[in-house]
Amino acid sequence: MATLTISSKNYSSWSLRGWLLCKMAGLAFDEERVPVDDPDAKAELLLLSPSFLVPRLVLDDITVWDTLAIGSVLAEIFPEAGLLPADRAVRAHCLSISGEMHSGFANLRSALPMNIKARYPGFKVWAGAQADIDRILHIWRGSLTAHGGPFLMGARPCLADVMYAPVCSRFTTYDVPLDAKTAAYRDRIMALPAMQEWIAGAFDEPEELEELDVEF
Repeated sequence: MATLTISSKNYSSWSLRGWLLCKMAGLAFDEERVPVDDPDAKAELLLLSPSFLVPRLVLDDITVWDTLAIGSVLAEIFPEAGLLPADRAVRAHCLSISGEMHSGFANLRSALPMNIKARYPGFKVWAGAQADIDRILHIWRGSLTAHGGPFLMGARPCLADVMYAPVCSRFTTYDVPLDAKTAAYRDRIMALPAMQEWIAGAFDEPEELEELDVEF
């Protein structure tokens, strides 16, 4: 049996990505939670950690803790899950926009922190974060057009959709204005059964991290 270590379902976008990858791969796994008072978990949630210690997947003799690395390992073990597109050009596009999400958009992360339970209608986005939003929407529109939708790389969700899933949650939380095409994509991701399962888990989570709202 595999074990996936995660932190808060309400606040941790990286935990969500790792968890979705395992679900999409069809991997049977146990969840292990990092205690909310763990200093490494707090650092990750407050964007203070230079490296993310969660999610961490232990599978047989493999231990892997970076989200892209988890996706790569699971794609190799479960190729039928389609986490990485079979076509070389499409796969290159998938990896490129996934890598951009993995290493970029710092202004978006800090200005619109993950908070699944919260709702901020009419939230005012500052200019630095808006530039990140504009770039993400450009990526979405271009990918949906190039590959025909309904997901970023075509007919089925893959690594790229997982990498942008927390953004869909942020856009919902902070009432980010979207055009019809990108709003439909956001809603499609939010409606995925695995995403709904994660959201339900976030709402069941105790309010132990309320102070995070004021620390960002």
